[in-house]
Amino acid sequence: MKNRALSPFGTVLPRSFFSADASIVAPLLLNKIVATADGRAGRIVEVEAYEGARDEAAHTFRGKTARNAVMFGEPGHLYVYFSYGVHWCGNVVCAPEGVGSAVLLRALEPIAGLEAMRTARGSRIVDRDLCRGPGRLAQALGMTGVDTGMDVVAANSRIQFLDDGTPPPKALRGLPRVGISRSVALPWRWIVPDNRFVSRGPVKSAE
Repeated sequence: MKNRALSPFGTVLPRSFFSADASIVAPLLLNKIVATADGRAGRIVEVEAYEGARDEAAHTFRGKTARNAVMFGEPGHLYVYFSYGVHWCGNVVCAPEGVGSAVLLRALEPIAGLEAMRTARGSRIVDRDLCRGPGRLAQALGMTGVDTGMDVVAANSRIQFLDDGTPPPKALRGLPRVGISRSVALPWRWIVPDNRFVSRGPVKSAE
């Protein structure tokens, strides 16, 4: 079935987009849009990759469990987990089935539905802090554990990933991931340079 656009934010990314390893998909997701059916949307400005058996920081490093089973499934589905008993974190599954690979959404630049985001996050939250960090991002979009397994490629999905024609930044360089103690040498965090909505402050372009 041909992917449908979620107007006015762009065209739904096809499953093939997510079929490569997370370290390949992650930087390509920069400047794509995440949108919800109720009109909330943000441009992806920060991501991290997590890759199964070769990444000790990945939830899938020690194999398949009831908690992480969706990460071993079909690409293009959500994996949402509860972090430190405090907040939800949203990931999109990548790579062929059986690999256990996903991209963590770390920050969005809000572009629509900001009032709905404030309802979810707090009426006094400034724009910059609505989706800056994975926990805030998930809360702003209303993303919780019940969304694990959601097929974001489906035409009727509540949450979709879209392309409005804005390309990823040029000359990207991988950065250290945040909040991990294993596989720290893997430079698998990417941001949109100079963007004030990233979680740890803007980083200048390599150009």
